[in-house]
Amino acid sequence: MDGETIDTLAAAFGKEAEVAAITHRAMTGELEFFEALVERVNLLKGLPYPQVLEICHNLKLMPGAEETVQALKAKGYKVLVFSGGFREATAFYAEKLGLDGDFANFLYQKKGFLTGQVGGEMMYGDAKGQMLLRLQKLLNISPGDTVAVGDGANDLSMFAHSGKKIAFCAKPILEGKADHLVKEKDLRLILEYL
Repeated sequence: MDGETIDTLAAAFGKEAEVAAITHRAMTGELEFFEALVERVNLLKGLPYPQVLEICHNLKLMPGAEETVQALKAKGYKVLVFSGGFREATAFYAEKLGLDGDFANFLYQKKGFLTGQVGGEMMYGDAKGQMLLRLQKLLNISPGDTVAVGDGANDLSMFAHSGKKIAFCAKPILEGKADHLVKEKDLRLILEYL
C-alpha cells in the first residue's frame, strides 16, 4: 500500500496527527514497534468495524504493485507480504494481487466497533525476521534465494536473513543495511535488481 494503513484509519477517526507522530517514531527506530503499535491501535477504539473494512479495501496501492507481483510470479518467485499493519487490508490485497501469503496483525472488534486491542503475527520488531526464517525452513528456501524489500526499522530483522536486501523509499536506519536503494515510489524499479 502507498502509505501506512493505520494513518489512514486514524484520519477517518480524527486521530491522524497523534497516530502519525507515533508511526514516525516507530519507523525511524526511536520507539519500539510493539509499544508503538499498541499505543496507535488504542487511539482507534470505537471506530466502526464496517468503516475499517471499507477503508482497508480501498487503500491506494503503491505504483507498480500489480505489475511487479505479476513479473515476480512469472519468474517463479513466491511472493509474500509481511506487514506491521492489518490483515483487514493485507488479506484483501493478497487475494486481489495473487500473492502466495500475507502475515499481519488483527484489529479486535466487538459488536461492530474496534476495541482498541490488537494481536497477530507481526507485533514485535523481530517478527518479520522470525517469520522469514520459519518460511525458509518450511519452503526449503535458502537465505541466498531470498529477496527482502522494506522501508522501516521493523524490516531490519528480515534483512538479516535475506541474500538480497532492497530498501524501498526507506528510512535511513534501513538504507544503511540495504544492498540496493530505490528512492522513487515505483515498485517496478526493484525488478532491476533481480
